[in-house]
Amino acid sequence: MNNQEILERIRGGLIVSCQALEDEPLHSSYIMSRMAFAAYEGGAVGIRANTAEDITEIRKVVSLPVIGIVKQVYDGCDVYITPTMKEVDDLAATGVEIIAMDATKRPRPDGRPIAEFFREVRAKYPDQLFMADCSCIEEGLHAAEIGFDLIGTTMASYTPYTKGTSIPDFNMMKTLVEKSGKPVIAEGGIWSPAELKQALDTGALAAVVGTAITRPREITRRYVEAIQ
Repeated sequence: MNNQEILERIRGGLIVSCQALEDEPLHSSYIMSRMAFAAYEGGAVGIRANTAEDITEIRKVVSLPVIGIVKQVYDGCDVYITPTMKEVDDLAATGVEIIAMDATKRPRPDGRPIAEFFREVRAKYPDQLFMADCSCIEEGLHAAEIGFDLIGTTMASYTPYTKGTSIPDFNMMKTLVEKSGKPVIAEGGIWSPAELKQALDTGALAAVVGTAITRPREITRRYVEAIQ
């Protein structure tokens, strides 16, 4: 698929995030591949996945477009979603359709701002689709200006300056659709089918749902909290 075909394939649909970190019960590339297959059978149009290992396993069982990330923590840095060129290289080697990275205004591990880092990334991978994980409207507009192909609302409420933001942030989604000039991926805090529909009604190209579908520990806690 070329880039336009990838975007058309996910248009108007649900992308399921299949991720489990090392401290989570379902941490396993094999388990994530089965999660992805279940999402495919349920009608998902794409998968969001973490690490080259998980993506490699997922691509063995589903042919859906994948948004790839690598969560990697570096000392003294708050940016952890695809933070350096190493993670970009690892993802590109899998042939993943879309690479997502933190595009907030926080500095990267080497101290550079996102604009400087992304200039280097784009020069190295001119034909790759890149998605900007942003926490506010300002960051989304900036990501569009510096050349990201897709703008995501992924980080809303996850940065110190957006903490407390109510998510899903439908206003952020709608504003970026209207002003960024780029396809928007609605992501963050979507828990119900009604919220998914509302997110897509903002004009977003597609929407990502993760925890509400693929993290049973957190789903269980949500139910337990409701009855305590």
